[in-house]
Amino acid sequence: MSTGKHSAQGAGRATRREVDERILESVRQRAMATGGQLDAVALAGAVQDSGAALGASGAAESLKALQDEVAGLSVLEPFAQQPEVTDVLVDGQGRVWIDSPRGLEPTEYVFGSAEQVRRLAVHLATLAGRRLDDASPFMDMSLKHYRVHAVLPPIATQGPLISIRVKKTKPLDLAGVLEHAACWWHPLLEEIMKRELNFLVTGGTGSGKTTLLQAMLSLAHEGQRIVVVEDSQELHVTHQHVVGMQTRAANVEAAGNIELRDLVVQALRMRPDRLIVGECRGAEIRDFLAAMNTGHQGAAGTLHANNPEAVPARLAALGALAGWNLQATALQATSALDLIIHMSRGAQGQRGPVALGILNSEGDGHMSVITAIDSNRRVPLDPASLPILEQKLGQATLSALAERMARSGG
Repeated sequence: MSTGKHSAQGAGRATRREVDERILESVRQRAMATGGQLDAVALAGAVQDSGAALGASGAAESLKALQDEVAGLSVLEPFAQQPEVTDVLVDGQGRVWIDSPRGLEPTEYVFGSAEQVRRLAVHLATLAGRRLDDASPFMDMSLKHYRVHAVLPPIATQGPLISIRVKKTKPLDLAGVLEHAACWWHPLLEEIMKRELNFLVTGGTGSGKTTLLQAMLSLAHEGQRIVVVEDSQELHVTHQHVVGMQTRAANVEAAGNIELRDLVVQALRMRPDRLIVGECRGAEIRDFLAAMNTGHQGAAGTLHANNPEAVPARLAALGALAGWNLQATALQATSALDLIIHMSRGAQGQRGPVALGILNSEGDGHMSVITAIDSNRRVPLDPASLPILEQKLGQATLSALAERMARSGG
């Protein structure tokens, strides 16, 4: 295994007390028996079982370190808990980086060896009931309010890699998500939800696609049943009737693999009022689009695309994975999807919607996106798209939207 250029010892360590290995093992055993749910009383009991002592000095700090080790991110937990941090990353040299509105920054902490990083990655996978070893060298999973991805050598060429996305402990409402967006986006997105339009939220990595979708879904009518399917659970929707399913990797016998397309098929049998695909990335697009075309309104999902113009190519690629030719994909997608909401992350880290697009099918079967609204234009609303927008949003909504844009100067 490539060890990378790790330091001889962990440097710049976040303030924490080293824990006796006997205590740690006892706590781990008790955590396994309780599914990782250990309160202070259970931790104290595990310490007593170990026969070791924390000592009077720093006992509270040591208990916190134990909680982080067993049910959290271990030495990475303090970094993830820093205000405004959205990602914690461990590179092939064992260096720890954090991302926030300030941008990507290195911390002073460096793991002492590649083996330490590997042990932590395997430990996190075990907490989530996932497998991570030489036979299955990468995994993606949710742990508390974190999404964790890890890759082991030789897939990771320089050393084990860990990538942690920090989810908001309290989901943002739509107003919070749109804090840095133009004022007219809020009533526009509310109307999209009210009219139960089918839409995709698109954008680059870290642009806030999932955050916006989550906030919009919280506006769904309280009598609706929302069925969410994801690779790894990220959507935590504030709504009284939400059910979710996530994919599963194959076991050691290479059996039991459950893909996103399997979950979409199952979801359609669960009487969904709104079918939600956390991120469209494969052949599941076929069943997802087919569902929208057979009467499932209010469906939504996210799609990685760096700009609205890239959406047709992404959909065509996914359609090909599902066995569709370009013409079939164009026909299904343009018929199924009402709108595309594009997200972007600004230079200062502000995330928000910047464009509203309409998927269009050309005569030769190729697709294009009509950018009906673009926040970066002096006049955001494209006059040529008014007839289509009126059909989808209604004349009253469109007139009110134009008036708000005029009052706000675009």
